[in-house]
Amino acid sequence: MNSTPLDTKQDYQNYVNSKSPNSPILKNCFNAFWVGGLICTTGQLISSYCQYKGLDQNMSNTIVSIILIFITAFLTSINVFNKIGKFAGAGSLIPITGFANSIVSPSMEYKSEGYVMGVGGKMFTVAGPVLVFGISTSILVGILYFIFNI
Repeated sequence: MNSTPLDTKQDYQNYVNSKSPNSPILKNCFNAFWVGGLICTTGQLISSYCQYKGLDQNMSNTIVSIILIFITAFLTSINVFNKIGKFAGAGSLIPITGFANSIVSPSMEYKSEGYVMGVGGKMFTVAGPVLVFGISTSILVGILYFIFNI
C-alpha cells in the first residue's frame, strides 16, 4: 500500500477521532462554575460569620484560608476531593483549595515510602516548581520596581 505522509497523518487523525470520546464542554463548564461558586460561597459564609462574631476583615480572611485548606486536605486524605476534582474540573482548583490538594496528594501517594523520604520528599513535587518560580518572579519584579521607581 503506497500512501503519502499526508494520507498517513490524516488516517491517524481519523483513527484518533473515532476512538476519542466527545467532551461535553457545556456540562463541564456548568459543573466547574457551580462547584467553584459553592466553594467561594462557603468561604464567604465563613468570613461573614467571623465578622458577625466581631473579628476584623484580616482575621476573618485568615480563618477562611485555614478552614478551606483544612477541609481540602481532609477531603484529599480520604479520597473525596479527587472525585470532586474529576467531576468539577477547574472549578475545584480555586487557588487555595487547588494548592492544598497539590500538597496533600503526593504526600498521600508516597506515604508508603516513609515520612521523611516519602511524605517529606514528595510533598512539594507538584507545588514546588510553582513556589520556586512564583517567588523568583516576585523578587525579580520587586527589583525592577525598585530600580524604576528611584
